[in-house]
Amino acid sequence: MKNKNVLQGIVYGLIPHIGCIMFVFAAIIGATALIQLFKPILMNKNVFYYLILISFGFATLSSFFYLKKNKKLSWSGIKDKKRYLLIMYLSVVGINILLFFFIFPFLANLGNNGVVSALDDNSTSFFEITSKIPCPGHAPLISDEVKTMEGVKAVEYSFPNNFKIYYNPSLTSKQEILQLGIFEEFPAEVINEGKL
Repeated sequence: MKNKNVLQGIVYGLIPHIGCIMFVFAAIIGATALIQLFKPILMNKNVFYYLILISFGFATLSSFFYLKKNKKLSWSGIKDKKRYLLIMYLSVVGINILLFFFIFPFLANLGNNGVVSALDDNSTSFFEITSKIPCPGHAPLISDEVKTMEGVKAVEYSFPNNFKIYYNPSLTSKQEILQLGIFEEFPAEVINEGKL
C-alpha cells in the first residue's frame, strides 16, 4: 500500500510539468524533427510563462484530486495536508527553476563538441550576440536555428541571453546568420567578433 502511495505522489508531482517534460524529450530525442512540431508554440515570447502558470494549475488540480481522494477537501483538510501541499508547490517552483536555469541552457549547448574543433581551425571566425529572448527556455530555439546554416560550426550559449557563433566565413557570413527568421522574433545585437 505504501508503494502505491509513493507512486501516486510521483504521478501527482509529474503532472504539472508535462508540457516542459515533453519539450525536454523532444529536444533530446530529435532536436530537428520533434522541435519543429513545437516551434510555432515556442516562438511565442511568453510561452514559458504560460507553462509556469499551467504547471501551477495542474499542481492545483492534482492537489484537488489528492485531497478529494483522501476525504480532506475542506479548509481543515487543507490544514491537515499543508505539508503535502507545501511540498507540491515548492516542487513546482524547484522543477521550473531546474528547467529554466539548468536543463534548457544545457539543451542549447547540446551537441557543441564542434567548439573544440572550431577553435583548432584557422578558417573560423566568430561573433557574439545578445538576443532578446525572454528567458533561458528560448535558448535552444536560437541555437538549433543557427546550427542549420551551412558554414556554422558551433553555437555556444551563455546565461542569460548570449550566444557565441563560430562559422566559416567562406561558407556564410555574420549578416546571413543574423537574417535568420528566429532573429525577427528575438532580435540580436552583436557585442563581440573576431577570427580564431
